[in-house]
Amino acid sequence: MDNDRKADSVELSIHKILVPVAFADAGKGDHRHLLHQAAWLARRFHAEIILLHVVPPLSYPAGVFESGHEITARDLHAHIIQRAQEDLDRALLPEFDGIAVTRLLLRGDPAREIGETARNRSVDLIVMPTHGHGAFYRLLLGSVTAKVLHETQCPVWTGAHLEEAPPAEFSVRRVLCAVELNLHNRHTVSRAAAMATAVDASLTLVHITGSVEVYGPGGPRVDPIWKDKIVGFAAEEIAALQQELGTNAEVIIDSGNVPELLNRAAAKTKADILVIGHIPGRSHLGDNGNGYGIIRRSVIPVLSL
Repeated sequence: MDNDRKADSVELSIHKILVPVAFADAGKGDHRHLLHQAAWLARRFHAEIILLHVVPPLSYPAGVFESGHEITARDLHAHIIQRAQEDLDRALLPEFDGIAVTRLLLRGDPAREIGETARNRSVDLIVMPTHGHGAFYRLLLGSVTAKVLHETQCPVWTGAHLEEAPPAEFSVRRVLCAVELNLHNRHTVSRAAAMATAVDASLTLVHITGSVEVYGPGGPRVDPIWKDKIVGFAAEEIAALQQELGTNAEVIIDSGNVPELLNRAAAKTKADILVIGHIPGRSHLGDNGNGYGIIRRSVIPVLSL
């Protein structure tokens, strides 16, 4: 990693990784990629994986088996739980071979149970997909993931378009960190640098300023003086931050649409993971909507700290 020293002596420790699973989707698209990434992280950090499946309450009074025999709601729910337990007991054995795995089956609201499990079990990281399987769901975050991102303070590793990634062996060799010029910069960059150090990866910092276009006769145009001032200020702020933290990362500064330009920076640097920050006590999705847009549109996994 191209750093003079570990960023401000921050070290990244991951002891417990919570992986919520839905068995119907576990082998599909981004679910498969995320499970593979969770296994890589667990091996790299010698962490325990907590495999969690939540059975939601039934929303109808009774059901019918394929044989046509009617059953009560209680019997049906018991049957669903039994099947879920059997699936959980044998879930993903080859993928997590050699990793300490705890399997949990809970009943209730999935988002709430995920958040409470993260808190009660002192989880260091939640790894979960953004949505269910299918093309329609690429347009939005799934409701469970959105609630987890909105309500939990635990770091979340997720991805929306990972089914488009090549099937190569996953590893983190290059870390891209989105820097916003706010009071939380120090936390985000120091932990992104710690992640890069922990996995022997390079670190690139990227800051996207607001648009520098001005509108007048003939349509929009870039004001070079205004652009130089904005970019110059951002460069000075990031340089001061790096000096404070003892990092020497490459810096990319661009102006315009944040999710689009972060994807461009990811392609340019061949990044394996995008790190974004959130202000403690507030949503991972961001007050201004940037977090939602970044996570929904990123072509690489996103680690929200």
